[in-house]
Amino acid sequence: MTRLLILAIGLVAALPAGVFPGEADVTGVEARQTASRIFHFDVTVRHDDSGWDHYADKWDVLAPDGTVLGTRTLYHPHVDEQPFTRSLSGVAVAEAISEVTVRAHDSVHAYGGKTVTVVLPR
Repeated sequence: MTRLLILAIGLVAALPAGVFPGEADVTGVEARQTASRIFHFDVTVRHDDSGWDHYADKWDVLAPDGTVLGTRTLYHPHVDEQPFTRSLSGVAVAEAISEVTVRAHDSVHAYGGKTVTVVLPR
């Protein structure tokens, strides 16, 4: 049994990176104000989508206290488009908030990948 486990671990370690998709990472965020305290976000996400069973399925804009200010749902995998950028408009942000954090979510791991914090333009 132990030899079988060691063999299995060795086989997994020999596989190329990206065979097992990990968590979704935010790799870039651009924010612009479109009206008084209303923002548009262009967010770039990286995830080794493998198909409908495991893909980046949304990203969120968060206030410093963790409140979700906006969510962009991603309705399909982006297997052949990595990284990919999607937009979200109409995100209302209170005057007291000067920066937001963007996090990505995938259909298997939920949250946990890299986030990006941006200072909002005035």
